[in-house]
Amino acid sequence: MRFKILGTSSLVLAGLTALALAAEKPALAADSLTIVSWGGAYQTSQREAFFKPFAKETGVQITEEEYTGELAKVRAQVETGTISWNVVDLTTRSALAACAEGLIEPIDWAKLGLDPANFIGGDLQECGVPNIVYSTVLAYDADRLKEGPTKIEDIFDLEKFPGKRSLQKDPFGNLEWALIADGVPAADIYKVLATEEGIDRAFKKLDTIKSQVVWWEAGAQPPQLLADGEVVMASGWNGRFYDAVKNEGKNFVIVWDRQVLDWDWWAIPKGSDKVDLAYQFIAFASRADTMADQTNYITYGPANMDSESKISSEIMAQLPTSAENMTTAIAPDIQFWADNADQLTQRFTAWLAQ
Repeated sequence: MRFKILGTSSLVLAGLTALALAAEKPALAADSLTIVSWGGAYQTSQREAFFKPFAKETGVQITEEEYTGELAKVRAQVETGTISWNVVDLTTRSALAACAEGLIEPIDWAKLGLDPANFIGGDLQECGVPNIVYSTVLAYDADRLKEGPTKIEDIFDLEKFPGKRSLQKDPFGNLEWALIADGVPAADIYKVLATEEGIDRAFKKLDTIKSQVVWWEAGAQPPQLLADGEVVMASGWNGRFYDAVKNEGKNFVIVWDRQVLDWDWWAIPKGSDKVDLAYQFIAFASRADTMADQTNYITYGPANMDSESKISSEIMAQLPTSAENMTTAIAPDIQFWADNADQLTQRFTAWLAQ
């Protein structure tokens, strides 16, 4: 499926450029890359689909590190000129901030041998290459809740669904859902949020459930909260819930209504002495076949649209980018969040403390 994200140009299949990085200087046995990601099931999927095959094909030794998205660690390396991270997996907001600060290299798509028009979100920013499309979704445990929520408004229905619910400790997604539940059309979310009245409206709606919310900060928490019966429903990243179903035998049901899409991006710290090798890895990890293989380990949508034809129908049904799951999806306005994240996070933090 090919679709348009808010504010992007039409993503028309243009085909991959014939240029291949394999034609560049071949990797030497002593070559190595340090790649930093988010750990857990997600990094496992990258290890199996990208890191191991790339090392086998090129002879490059991959050293993995994990972090929790601390841009300060990238900043410290760049500012001191001691670059130890060669490729970093960044969130959208972090990638935009790092690009604006000059902490990561602008991406030369011609050097990658790739066409950004063939990637979902490929034209959203200049310093990152989209690798996955994931989403924040609602889920519940069908072993504990026989008739679970079916729409995002159910988060706010304490009468029909009494009990605790878990939401991410972040304004992103929660403000959008609050406005949807308060009757704002999806097409108007960011126009409303761009006003003080709209922000007040979103927080007023969140007030109605605040006492019943368990806030999560790490991606592993929502599935665990559901498994332990501490909450009746939880927001979380779709791949984490599916991993619990596939690998832990949980009977979790994902509610795709109003899923909030987002991306992760490959980025190269500014000043790295392994830029060419980093490009070689990113090109490899961005191939349609390697991105399709990643879905065998975690159900995040591959950014390369050519991957779709290489994915089984069973797995496609579990991806946020499948046609059925995209029906009511919220495509975030990433420029809005780039401009307003700090202000809204401060407001959210102050609201939590009230």
